[in-house]
Amino acid sequence: MANRLADATSPYLLQHKDNPVDWWQWGDEAFAEARRRDVPVLISVGYAACHWCHVMAHESFEDEQIAALLNDGFVSIKVDREERPDVDAVYMTATQAMTGQGGWPMTVFATPTGEPFFCGTYYPKSNFGRLISSVTKAWTEQREQVIEQGASVVKAIGGAQLVGGPVAPISAELLEAGALGLLKEQDEINGGFGGAPKFPPHMGMLFLLRHHQRTGSAEALEVVRHAAERMGRGGIYDQLGGGFARYAVDATWTVPHFEKMLYDNALLLRAYTQLWRLTGDVYARRIADETATFLLRDLGTPQGGLASALDADTDGVEGLTYAWTPAQLTEVLGEQDGAWAADLFNVTAEGTFEHGSSVLVLARDIDAAEPALVERWGDVRRKLYESRLGRPQPARDDKVVASWNGLAVTALAEHAVLTGDRDSHNAAVEIATVLAERHVVDGRLRRVSRDGVVGEPAGVLDDYGCVAEAFLAVHQLTAEGKWLDAARELLDVALARFATGQGGFYDTADDAERLVTRPADPTDNATPSGVSSIVAALVTYAALSGEPEYREAADAALGTVGPLIGGHPRFAGYSAAVAEAALSGPYEIAIATNDPAGDPLVGEAHRSAPAGAVVVAGEPDRPGVPLLADRPLLDGVPTAYVCKGFVCERPVTSPADLIARLQV
Repeated sequence: MANRLADATSPYLLQHKDNPVDWWQWGDEAFAEARRRDVPVLISVGYAACHWCHVMAHESFEDEQIAALLNDGFVSIKVDREERPDVDAVYMTATQAMTGQGGWPMTVFATPTGEPFFCGTYYPKSNFGRLISSVTKAWTEQREQVIEQGASVVKAIGGAQLVGGPVAPISAELLEAGALGLLKEQDEINGGFGGAPKFPPHMGMLFLLRHHQRTGSAEALEVVRHAAERMGRGGIYDQLGGGFARYAVDATWTVPHFEKMLYDNALLLRAYTQLWRLTGDVYARRIADETATFLLRDLGTPQGGLASALDADTDGVEGLTYAWTPAQLTEVLGEQDGAWAADLFNVTAEGTFEHGSSVLVLARDIDAAEPALVERWGDVRRKLYESRLGRPQPARDDKVVASWNGLAVTALAEHAVLTGDRDSHNAAVEIATVLAERHVVDGRLRRVSRDGVVGEPAGVLDDYGCVAEAFLAVHQLTAEGKWLDAARELLDVALARFATGQGGFYDTADDAERLVTRPADPTDNATPSGVSSIVAALVTYAALSGEPEYREAADAALGTVGPLIGGHPRFAGYSAAVAEAALSGPYEIAIATNDPAGDPLVGEAHRSAPAGAVVVAGEPDRPGVPLLADRPLLDGVPTAYVCKGFVCERPVTSPADLIARLQV
């Protein structure tokens, strides 16, 4: 037995390096070995922070008998879905087609050429042992039927992609239909959409906020405010350390699945920051600030960039770091403050979680309380957080994923320009620099790095889109032309290597490793899809550069996801948000000023900018900044230029006149 995971860069694969299973990493060598031995392949897909991945590993992959069955009859391949989203996408589509559902761990049995013929997710040890034996028997005794099944699955999942599918051009009517679809699905009591398990609807929130800006819909804004408040007061939000868990296991946001993902927190940072911009809600600003702090404090890596996730488990136990009993509160805070905290955080003798412990929630609004209570609350939170640091802490998946770091850069840049936070400003620039200098290799993106070393997996479409959008956010933050150039280089690769020729995009490049089918998933799920992220960057780049061919490519791609926006808006939140920006213009706002940090025009431009607008401030004719070209200071004073669709209004020099220009 020769487990081949010890030299992996993936923390998830390294978690399995001591298994008795003869694991292979994904690659041609593994499939060649399966063909040489004439055995099927087990493809096991998961990620480092996945609770049930850990359970299946402990129950089955650490078991000598299960390992013997796998080693005798299969070539077993471990895949980190976060390093290889292309592989994950292909086999997740197959799993969903065969079982009607998907998730991780994902368990796929395939032919030696990679065609899946039996798929599932988590299996308890006893079921998994029987399944292995059944698959072995089928491969031995019913080989022809197994191969036919694999071929039919590949044909089905190839047809499941929407490349060349129906087109619906973006219109006000289409976006209205998408917004109404979301509003009908909201949980009017608890906020958000759907029931348990309940995921934070960050992309839907961004869409509805932009829809509210463009249309004035009070209902769209209220849905976002309700969801934001209930999540921010719920157990899904870390009431002591900031940051959101992946999802709640109930409909009330009380008990989370404790893993904290970079992408969720980046997208939620954007949503809460924009909600505060539009409403001034105190709790939205607080949660945005605390989420930004969480990202930099808990996910920052020594080599630069942000780590992927904090684990759901601590020492194999969910919630060990985060749950409290009344006695534990009293031990830290004393009798009086302990009782007060138990009441405020709904920590009861019975418990809201497991074994009489509770997840902290805010039982009542505290942000608007009198100053003395807010001060007491802050003191209690600080003491509890410091005490919690003495507990065992969850493991961290410290690989740096390009697309997720891109999402974080965009969120931090928006937080910085709207709040003036220097930590967010500096971090956005620093992380973008890591992406540009480490992850761009010979003009192409690499998806992951770890310990300062870039990995081999090639970037997929969402890497190109999210990183390009991040570079464009930093261009607006700094008015430095190099970031605009860096974004264009990535977009040109995407247009040349990922485009379908029918307006849409594949998720993998035309020169990428050939899988059993070329993935092209247009749906926004946990993260923005490849197509929605690349369109976001294309729309923004066109507005910043004045180059209409990029906008034409964006409009064509938006048409391919139009049917999703109108009919299934929960799975097209980011596409819909981008479409709102495109329909709004987006506005192009240039502020010619010699003091961009302190100019009132700049602050007003960011506060009042319509949905998806681009804003650049700096001295006139700054090199590499097209939006500032031929934009002089009128009468020697700072001047705002407002354009839409490459058509400009008369320039203005007062904040009041700028506000009037930006009314939509």
